[in-house]
Amino acid sequence: MTSVWIGLAGPTAAGKTEAALAVARALALDGRPVEVVSVDSALVYRGMDIGTAKPTAAEREEVPHHGLDLLDPHEAYSAARFVADAQAAIDHITARGALPLLVGGTMLYFKALVDGLDAMPEADPDVRAALDAEAAERGWPALHAELARVDPATAARLKPHDAQRIQRALEVFRSSGRPLSSFHRREAAPTGPRPTLISLEPGDRAWLHDRIARRFAAMLAAGFLDEVRRLRARGDLHPGLPSMRAVGYRQAWEALDRNDHAPDLGALSERGIAATRQLAKRQLTWLRGWADRRPVAADAPDAIDQVVQAVRRSL
Repeated sequence: MTSVWIGLAGPTAAGKTEAALAVARALALDGRPVEVVSVDSALVYRGMDIGTAKPTAAEREEVPHHGLDLLDPHEAYSAARFVADAQAAIDHITARGALPLLVGGTMLYFKALVDGLDAMPEADPDVRAALDAEAAERGWPALHAELARVDPATAARLKPHDAQRIQRALEVFRSSGRPLSSFHRREAAPTGPRPTLISLEPGDRAWLHDRIARRFAAMLAAGFLDEVRRLRARGDLHPGLPSMRAVGYRQAWEALDRNDHAPDLGALSERGIAATRQLAKRQLTWLRGWADRRPVAADAPDAIDQVVQAVRRSL
């Protein structure tokens, strides 16, 4: 069955978790329980808590959360699996008489749930290993040039060193014989009304940049590097995995590669903050292309109250 839900999206560090908890508390007073479904490609991984700003145990005890800690970091997740997992959670939450509130910043997941996606080939470890070997020998710009020949639409939106996305696009092409862009042209959209999407978008980019910097500093103070050290010590993880390509983790892994005992925290912070800013920029670009979203200025003094009221108006 297809259930009604409300989405709360926004760039990283825009205050989505705080706003979601405020919505749940406010609606509880109205007699309408809320359960959160995560829309985040990094929060699915167990043992990746500090660098993903995963909701705390206390927050998860106060408001039920779904879509967290689903996989081990050596596994891969996909938009197709997210749609299946999220729809199952939405149906169960609705059956309990609660409101599903979908919260996160992985915009492809929101789009897949609302508009549908053609079924793409599953991850192929052999193809990925071959691409990694080619990249080590020729470099990712050379593979980007190859992608431009077989899938110019996808290559045009990727930078020559965007290893994760170049690899996935070439993997899809080699596995299926179809360019990745062709899977997004046809939309198998679910029937029924489109869900409400509330979008936290800062009016002042400097406000968001400051929050990103402060959050990265707080993560380091909370033991982020030790978290990455524990992941490295397992021995079965490597920088090519989707989990370890997550913003922050990639930069921390590289810093520990350079000097595990005394990494350059200044350089790590600079790289981590820059990568997070780029992620936020991509997220905002996605959101601003979503014509029927309901934007709320994340940097407004009453931003959380505005989100709560926007949710109430949507019910």
